[in-house]
Amino acid sequence: MLSKACVVGAYQGKLEQIASHKDIDLTVIVPPRWRDERGALPLERAHTRGYRLLVEPILFNGSYHFYFYPRLRRRLTALHPDILHIDEEPYNLATWHALRLAQRQGARTLFFSWQNIKRRYPWPFSAMESHVLRRADAAIFGSAGAREVWRAKGYRGRDAVIPQFGIDPNLFPMRAEDTRTEMGFSVGFVGRLVREKGVDVLLNALAELPEAVHLTVIGAGPERAALGQLAARLGISERVVFGPWLPSTEIPGRLRRLDALVLPSRTTPHWKEQFGRVLLEAMASGAPVVGADCGEISNVIGSAGLLFPEGDSAALAAALWQLIEDGDLRQRVSQNGRARVLAHFTQAQVAAETVSVYRRLAGAA
Repeated sequence: MLSKACVVGAYQGKLEQIASHKDIDLTVIVPPRWRDERGALPLERAHTRGYRLLVEPILFNGSYHFYFYPRLRRRLTALHPDILHIDEEPYNLATWHALRLAQRQGARTLFFSWQNIKRRYPWPFSAMESHVLRRADAAIFGSAGAREVWRAKGYRGRDAVIPQFGIDPNLFPMRAEDTRTEMGFSVGFVGRLVREKGVDVLLNALAELPEAVHLTVIGAGPERAALGQLAARLGISERVVFGPWLPSTEIPGRLRRLDALVLPSRTTPHWKEQFGRVLLEAMASGAPVVGADCGEISNVIGSAGLLFPEGDSAALAAALWQLIEDGDLRQRVSQNGRARVLAHFTQAQVAAETVSVYRRLAGAA
């Protein structure tokens, strides 16, 4: 498997689960770090039992379209895999490069995609995308919406709809009880601080709620300064804590302290929420979740949380007020969230479905 996403320690639980299947000999290739809006994210070696985790340098780190592994040919020649799972989008150089190298060695190939908006890319990315769609032996899509997009763009091969990562319920244990006290109500956001994540909507909602409601924002990104200025203009600076981006291993403890987790994403011309994994992390931890009706959020939450129209701060404030005022609702949402994760979104389930794809590919060889 080739995966920059697996630099994140919490995601590596899926790899251990895949490797636990006796007929799977798993090697995972990752970069030493990945750069995005949050800065440089170094490799976390959190869950590495049962498989080989190999580190390969990449060029153009941080460029989703241009990055690739320059020494991959040598690595694949040594490994000679039967299947190369390219855990990357089909329109980038890394996927095109890896697919060509693997198929020259006779390996079966599959790619992964979250993309749930039909987009057109300029040359050479359009040519690389077309090549991958024609030549890949299989694809895994993170949602039914992503599958529809790639079918519309011409992909005709085998496919499966499987989230890229699930949740290890042991890493996100259910909190013992409702944390709501007379001292206040704690709301949280965890994610990239970019416009499409809608943190400004959350700040405007907070301004409509009593002073006892406070917000913790965990993340980094280009909108950080503007969000701080907005909080000052709204007069809520003393009720908002902007914390830095944290290693994935520290997130579970933070989630268990929250009375509600909000994901207020908004649709843009080039993006809509592709999944919202932090919702699952909060649900597993027993924190009630509130999400905008953007992209895949409603499918992730189901009936185990509250939804509001994206961009509507008044509706978000009203949803949070319901949770503040109704202890029975908080308890019900908390329990339903944990149950939904256990029923549909564990790392073991995601791994088993992924292994089924591998077995079908191996059988077709």
